[in-house]
Amino acid sequence: MKVTKAQAQANRAHIVETASRLFRERGYDGVSVADLMAEAGFTHGGFYKHFGSKADLMAEAAACGLAQSLENSAGKGIAGFFDQYLSRQHRDAPGAGCTMAALCGDAARQPEEVKAAFAQGLENLLAGVESPQMREKLIDSMAHAIGAIVLSRACPDDSALADEIIEVCRKEIVGPWKHEDL
Repeated sequence: MKVTKAQAQANRAHIVETASRLFRERGYDGVSVADLMAEAGFTHGGFYKHFGSKADLMAEAAACGLAQSLENSAGKGIAGFFDQYLSRQHRDAPGAGCTMAALCGDAARQPEEVKAAFAQGLENLLAGVESPQMREKLIDSMAHAIGAIVLSRACPDDSALADEIIEVCRKEIVGPWKHEDL
């Protein structure tokens, strides 16, 4: 049965969204092409009809996840964004959470196209910031928040330290942004 162009595009988008979630849950090396395609409901052989390589998909999935994060932060203000970001709910749901917190360590060891997707995602987040001082403050807050989630996730799930990391960092990050939103 022949697949229409529209259906092929929808299938590709579904594969990218599935990959974005799986990569955040398991890391790039924890997801095989066969596992990904099965999870998306397709055969392994169909992968190369959509992508030249797994690295191509990783870059596209990263861009997809980063764009979703940007969309999810819209309208919350900076303080509201970090308040939600630095929560146990976000920490415990890597597949639905921030691509940077889930995959920055993996991305650093990937091809340039994957790194470029991460850099572009961060630039998109910073795009609305006009003053150099505010840009610096937002970069510092993002690095601090991402590090907090990574450290918290590295602790056992029921660890008091995991919660303490999130609470301490939320207090330090959210407080200064309460009176200074973009």
